[in-house]
Amino acid sequence: MRIIVCGLIAQYPLGGVAWDYLQYVVGLHRLGHDVYYFEDTGNWPFNPAEDGVSKGCEFNVSYLSRLMERFGLGDRWAYRFPYQDQWFGMAQSLRHEIVESADLLFNVSGCLEYPNQYRRSAKLIYIDSDPVFTQLKILKGNGSMVRNLRQHDVHFSFGEAISNGTSNLPPTEFEWHPTRQPILLDEWARSPERFGYTTVMNWTSYKDIEHEGVIYGQKDEQFEAFISLPSAIPELAFQIALNEGKTRRSPKVRLRGQGWDVLDPSDVCADLDSYRDFLASSRGEWSVAKGGYVTGRSGWFSCRSACYLAAGRPVVVQSTGFEDFVPTGNGVLTFTDFNGARDAIKRMEMDYEAHSEAARHVAETHFASDRVLSEMLERCDAAA
Repeated sequence: MRIIVCGLIAQYPLGGVAWDYLQYVVGLHRLGHDVYYFEDTGNWPFNPAEDGVSKGCEFNVSYLSRLMERFGLGDRWAYRFPYQDQWFGMAQSLRHEIVESADLLFNVSGCLEYPNQYRRSAKLIYIDSDPVFTQLKILKGNGSMVRNLRQHDVHFSFGEAISNGTSNLPPTEFEWHPTRQPILLDEWARSPERFGYTTVMNWTSYKDIEHEGVIYGQKDEQFEAFISLPSAIPELAFQIALNEGKTRRSPKVRLRGQGWDVLDPSDVCADLDSYRDFLASSRGEWSVAKGGYVTGRSGWFSCRSACYLAAGRPVVVQSTGFEDFVPTGNGVLTFTDFNGARDAIKRMEMDYEAHSEAARHVAETHFASDRVLSEMLERCDAAA
């Protein structure tokens, strides 16, 4: 099939973001499909060198071009810079031809500014990578979100419990099909260990959402219950590549005082390769989830955690209800409170090599790009 994938690779030229969307594009290409990457968000791009929204897009376009070329897709991308509606990448005539003849368009993270502009022959597919918060916007009557979603033919969500109706959220008007992050397994391999238990995280991403008296928060409020964890296991190293986000008071001093080694993401995982190396050379991942994912019992599983698993690095992560969909106990351990987090790490250490082998096995059986993407395509076909 001819497939367009829309994402945020140029918008946020950071290592982890690039992997999130590239694994869709390259994975579909490796399955034999005629795949193109379009980025048409309507937003001015972020430039790490300028530490904010860029005045232009030269850096971002060059970054995207190099990545596409690296994976043999150098002539299969298009990027729109909102100033004077400037397009870069493939020729306009080819871009129009692709839009007119595409079978499917994957709007990953709902980042496409005007989905209806792509409604020609293509079936539009929405992939919700931020479950609970997406559904809360619908429940609270966010008109722009509802209109956007109605422009799509099939809706997927990383919130697998939302899809089967076992989350803590009431249903919405949309049918959510379950999915998870596709991983290019041959791109991930275990590297010599240089770090301890690590994660890459935003302290806060956006404001909490209140609905019917319940607060659905971010990672910062979840982290508070576990802030003294390194002190409870002093023989192990705990490191965070931390983006503070929009917070009034920096948490770095407090975290370091509790034994966390706080790293700058721009130093350890800024691009595609350094991000992969940081994960693959960690002993494993320890991480909380956004409060909304936990409170909503969404069944969400982190794209980043899936990459750790593919690199043969086990994970100890906060429960969101994903245990019903991803096997736990070997390679993936969960916790809900401080004692559970401490005990899970100690169990991991008792048979670390077995957990490492199990981690890769979970990636192969539940996150391999060919499996995840083939299942998505089958669901798209069934929803015709």
